[in-house]
Amino acid sequence: MPKKLPVGIQSFVEIRTENYYYVDKTPFVKKLVDEGKYYFLSRPRRFGKSLFLDTLRQAFLGKKDLFQGLFLEKNWDWSKKHPVIYISFGAGVVEDENDLVRRILLILEENQETLGITCKHADDYRACFYELIKRAAQKFGRKSVVLVDEYDKPILDRLDQQQNAARIRERLKNFYSVLKDADPYLKFCFLTGVTKFSKVSIFSGLNNLEDITLNPAYATICGYTQEEFEAVFSDRLENVDLDEVRRWYNGYNFLGEPVYNPFDILLFLRTYQFRPYWFETGTPSFLVKLLAEKKFFLPELEHLEVGDEILESFDVDSIEPETLLFQTGYLTIASTERVPGGNIYTLRYPNLEVRAALNRHLLDYLVQNRIQREKNLIRLYRIFQKNDLLALKDLFQAFFASIPYEWYRKSEIQNYEGYYASIFYAYFCALGLEVRVEDATNHGRLDMTVFFEDRCYLFEFKVVELEPQGGALKQLKEKRYFEKYLEQCEKIFLIGVEFSKQKRNIVSFEVEEVSQAKMES
Repeated sequence: MPKKLPVGIQSFVEIRTENYYYVDKTPFVKKLVDEGKYYFLSRPRRFGKSLFLDTLRQAFLGKKDLFQGLFLEKNWDWSKKHPVIYISFGAGVVEDENDLVRRILLILEENQETLGITCKHADDYRACFYELIKRAAQKFGRKSVVLVDEYDKPILDRLDQQQNAARIRERLKNFYSVLKDADPYLKFCFLTGVTKFSKVSIFSGLNNLEDITLNPAYATICGYTQEEFEAVFSDRLENVDLDEVRRWYNGYNFLGEPVYNPFDILLFLRTYQFRPYWFETGTPSFLVKLLAEKKFFLPELEHLEVGDEILESFDVDSIEPETLLFQTGYLTIASTERVPGGNIYTLRYPNLEVRAALNRHLLDYLVQNRIQREKNLIRLYRIFQKNDLLALKDLFQAFFASIPYEWYRKSEIQNYEGYYASIFYAYFCALGLEVRVEDATNHGRLDMTVFFEDRCYLFEFKVVELEPQGGALKQLKEKRYFEKYLEQCEKIFLIGVEFSKQKRNIVSFEVEEVSQAKMES
């Protein structure tokens, strides 16, 4: 009987008893328990955090039969069973702090029923939590285990309501503070979430909480490595273009071997169609709005440098786009550089799926017309097929002309220099084309190369209010940017595009093909 694909299955018990594929992550269970006690792990949504947490639960409960044939079967003391308190905020949406308290009390009630314990202070969520940990350890004769899944979701549910989110954060801070006082009764504690809030704001007092998010030893604790993907799913990979699968879905890097998001792989193996499966499960509307409000220069997403503090944590009253982009999985680590006093991380898109899908959503916000966006993308593809660059000019001029003045008046987004170049960039990325940005830090100029089949298109963008008109193409020619692409491209086109903030449109669009003589000179 062929194995089933565990799409959306978060239960280790179900996966191990219902003939599902399983990528063995149990070596990490032993490593965690052998080396520490309090852990925190941040990973993007649908990355397998819940499944790993349930794997931990079944191991501590001593369910040896579930681990047959896995690493842990012969590397775990199955005679020692521990009571497990399991807390998950994954289901539903928290409305406010009162709703959160009701949710916590319900979760604690479910744990009381599971453990056969009745809290004396059942209406006091802090007192009940502490009592549950202590009495479970006393009843079963072994210290308790606390597992918290999606610890941050109640805050993220209301991230667009700053005061509401802050009040929810304070309630959670109060709740998690119980873990410090309950230390004598705890064997192991593991918290997971999408984001990392600062210790001061949410984990006050839990100074011994070890963050393994960017610990290279745990880089592959969630997600599938290329080797795991090809080994576990080998019977489903006949005639599959593994290089294209890697280009579409691999690339998430947590300072170790890159991994796939499991959700993408499982749905791809069900349909064998390349689609943005993971991206479609959660529209990043808050993030897109934040990028627009911060006037973020979109081409910087190709090569974004950040430091330790920005990368590792944020709070509801201090949300930086760079931090949110990384923690939610829209950017990943490309490289690290050690400098005096810390690290510099270079971020990039993890793969083609995220790059194309995120830029489509950014376009939806920037152009305010999804139907027109799709028509433009189809037309843009046909233009590149035919290499009709005058039509490219007409397409973008018509697009900018179609944006109502009222929208500009409300957003004033056209008043930052990178807006027009960002539109070009987002369209090319949304189409799935390979785009290279050479100078993404200078918002007035941008050397951008677009690849299509055997052709290279080199763009230079300028704003005429900032520089004299007529310099974009001239700069491309004088600086001979094309020379670096001579071996890659059969044909090279130089395109100088100049915008006017006053006219809110393209005022110059010059094209010149690099002749063979120039290319060889």
